[in-house]
Amino acid sequence: MLETSARLLRLLSLLQARQDWPGAALAERLGVSERTVRRDVDRLRELGYPVNSTRGTDGGYRLGAGSVMPPLLLDDEEAVAVAVGLRTAAGGTIAGIEETSVRALAKLEQVLPSRLRHRVNALQTYVEPVPADGPGPVVDPGVLTTLAAACRDGERVRFDYRAHDGSAGVRIAEPHRLVSWGRRWYLVAWDVDRQDWRTFRVDRVEPRTPTGPRFPPRDPPEGGAAAYVARGVSAAAWRHWARVVVHAPADVVTGRVNPAVGVVEAVDGHTCVLSTGADSLHVIAVYLGMLDLDFEVTGPPELVEHMRALTARYARSTPALTDR
Repeated sequence: MLETSARLLRLLSLLQARQDWPGAALAERLGVSERTVRRDVDRLRELGYPVNSTRGTDGGYRLGAGSVMPPLLLDDEEAVAVAVGLRTAAGGTIAGIEETSVRALAKLEQVLPSRLRHRVNALQTYVEPVPADGPGPVVDPGVLTTLAAACRDGERVRFDYRAHDGSAGVRIAEPHRLVSWGRRWYLVAWDVDRQDWRTFRVDRVEPRTPTGPRFPPRDPPEGGAAAYVARGVSAAAWRHWARVVVHAPADVVTGRVNPAVGVVEAVDGHTCVLSTGADSLHVIAVYLGMLDLDFEVTGPPELVEHMRALTARYARSTPALTDR
């Protein structure tokens, strides 16, 4: 009986880990016959877990949605990740989930083993987020979960999209990744009509249901989803931006900047251009100072004036020493 119960828990964990499982694959992972898998699936159904099955050579099992939320099985790393995520969400930019996140976190922490509770508390105590330049748009959690599921399952999405100029239209896309950049969420997806990669502001997306059909995976955009977002939306998202000549090789500068800070373009073996920006001139100045390299700022005019003001302020802070 104990062995059967442990196997049921293992089977449930596998079904929760991904959407579809062939019966033969489950049997191999559990070290039992496919007939035993069928019996164990029936036991899970008796316990209230809605396990759907399909017949045929491509048949298998899928954990479906039921009328009530069944218990979830989380390993140690998943439990810590969920707890940290809930604490972050309590003060995040996803609409209407702050109070819900606190309630869910209270339930989770009540049953966390002591060793995991200490890990969560340590992360919360010793990690400090960098304050954002200002408030960002709030997104609907339902939209985020719908898009995340479509990314996971490789299903096309149709959605109404409002562009930055106010125009609206229906888009069809093959979703790849969701990227949290600054105070905004972006969907990186292959635009079916335009036959190219695109980024979409999630707060401007209104998905149409159902999703589908499925599509084969594509090679991601160059540098990955996060770098693609940085390249594609930086100028539009920033209130202030600039192209700064840096007197250092491109690979050196690339190693010192996060993709969210800017994009580096090589000029020659000793010089490159950093396209960077932020919602504040102060933040751009911080980025440039952290390079610890020689650079030239030629524009925009307000950034040039800001850098000159900083130069004078720093000069005043270090008066010349008098001879004694």
